[in-house]
Amino acid sequence: MRFGVSTQLYHGQRLVRSHLDELAAAGVDTVELVATRTHMDYHDAGARAEFAGWLRETGLRLHSIHAPVTESVAGRQWGSAFTNASAHDADRQRAVDETLLALEIATLVPVQVLVLHVGLPDSMATGHRANDRDAACRSIEAIAAAAATHGVRVALENIPAALSTPESIASIIEDLGLPNVGACLDAGHAHLMAGVPDAIEVFGDMLVATHIHDNHGTRDDHLPPYEGSIAWPTACGALQKVGYGGVLMLEVAPAGGGTAGTLDRIGRARARLLSELSADWSGQVTASADAELAG
Repeated sequence: MRFGVSTQLYHGQRLVRSHLDELAAAGVDTVELVATRTHMDYHDAGARAEFAGWLRETGLRLHSIHAPVTESVAGRQWGSAFTNASAHDADRQRAVDETLLALEIATLVPVQVLVLHVGLPDSMATGHRANDRDAACRSIEAIAAAAATHGVRVALENIPAALSTPESIASIIEDLGLPNVGACLDAGHAHLMAGVPDAIEVFGDMLVATHIHDNHGTRDDHLPPYEGSIAWPTACGALQKVGYGGVLMLEVAPAGGGTAGTLDRIGRARARLLSELSADWSGQVTASADAELAG
């Protein structure tokens, strides 16, 4: 079982080489890039190449890219949001185009997964048919075709929206029947909805990616695991039940102690999760997991 850390930890800032150095120094070897232009300008070929160089120099593995969801982020404040599920075709196409630009990073370094929000959270989906299922499916088909040329799988993430419940995501995956499209479990979002174990069970063998973070069941806090109210032993048992053996990507926001203090808390949470998984998997977690604990 591998663990990674999302650049969500630095999302409110321009991503710089020292951020990747900090991750590597904390024992992280696998990352997800959050593709927001104010964080890393994926429109700029030079910025894409510079980022790829940083990965090589620090020895970090880019497991996944989180497709763009907003024009900008300042602190935790979003700018204008993108929606690939808009029935207004110009808006939908703009969201698709942004995602395809971010995917260009996969021409420079290997990437396993592109994580994709399907539409917007219900709280943001104002206007007529902002979260339209047919429009979303057209977008997913176009994005999946482009991702396939890079050997990248597309993982549809559950978000707090009727269009993007685990049940709806699973239905879209089944209906599209595309070989490189699966699901991304966002544990924090699931906890705000029907619950983490239920979401894992719904996704089953569709599950190809995760976002692991915690909250208290009322807002999307992006806390390290065990600092909210998710029952992680039960969640780990559910992952065991469906046979998930992929990366657990910790998508945590900075909190007390800044990023260094947050990384310390992430490290402690990672060790506890590995302990849970070792017990739940009845010894099936291999020496690679032991190496993660040592790291």
